[in-house]
Order: sequence, then C-alpha cells, then structure tokens
Amino acid sequence: MVPSAVKRAFVTVGSTKFDALIQQVLTDVTLQTFSNNGFTDLVIQAGNSALPASWNLIGEDVRRDIGGLTVTVWKFKTSLSEEIERADLVVSHAGSGTILDTLRAGKRLIVVPNNTLLDNHQTELAEALHERGHLVAATVEPRWLFRSLGEAIASSTTQPGVPFPPLDSTAFSRIVDEEMGFAD
Repeated sequence: MVPSAVKRAFVTVGSTKFDALIQQVLTDVTLQTFSNNGFTDLVIQAGNSALPASWNLIGEDVRRDIGGLTVTVWKFKTSLSEEIERADLVVSHAGSGTILDTLRAGKRLIVVPNNTLLDNHQTELAEALHERGHLVAATVEPRWLFRSLGEAIASSTTQPGVPFPPLDSTAFSRIVDEEMGFAD
C-alpha cells in the first residue's frame, strides 16, 4: 500500500496571545474539519495563549494523533519561516509580518484578526487583502465579510487565491528619487 501524502496546516499567533483562535482550532469540530479536508498534520504555534485544559503543555510541546490527524502544539521558535514553507495552509492572526511572509512564500492563508487588541489594524488589513483575493479572512465569532474558521478551512482547499505580487526592491528608491526630484 502506498502511503498517502502529507498535507500540513500551520496555525500561528506570532508573539502575541490569542486565546480565542487557539481554543477554536483545538475544538473537536475544527480538528475534524482539518481532517475532512485532507489534512494529515496540524502544527500549532500557541505563543502565550491559554490552551483548553486537556491540551496544557508539559515541557515545550505536545504531540497527539487524533483520528489520522497528527497535532503538534508548541509555544515559540526563533523563526516561523520553516513552518510556513512546509505548510500547505497557514492559519494566522492578522499580523502584517506573518501575512507578508506567508503570501510571499506562495502559501494559502487564512487570517483571523485578534479583536482584543487596542486598535483595529488587523481587521482593516485582513479586509483589504481578503477583498483583493490574496487570503481568506475568518473569525471565531460571526461577522460581516469574514467566514467562520471551519468555512474558511473548507474553502481554502477548493478556491484558488490571487497570487501576491512579488517583492519589488526598487520601489522605495524610485519613490525617494521622485520625491527628491532625481527622477526623469
């Protein structure tokens, strides 16, 4: 028998605390949604977020097999780029650094803005990139425009996203040249 291919999802909250996202991801319903959509591995970077009681970390990480879905939970690593590269789907808080890293890596992305933060910048960024088709905006609570996390996971496997434009390292120097009057 030929082993099935690994399909990996990576969930990250970055350096913040986002209890609602982590707790939603670790519900039986969401774990089943990942499994039903062909995911075999789920890696979760929980940061300082509170985990459901049954998932409390002992030491640095926890690894469990739940009905064919291998779930690994850990707090922090110095870099998330390797996890993003290995993922078929990234589910993230709406931090701009993680969004850019994921989109530049050409990965499917679901963002869930953390509405407990002081300003609304995560929601604004998620809405703008969602409307352009670069990512899927989701929420742990029902909200206009945003899908539920389960709906977003299901749609991420069937609906292609709009590729993010490549990095243009000359854009900044062009703007400076134009502002300084050096441009033609």
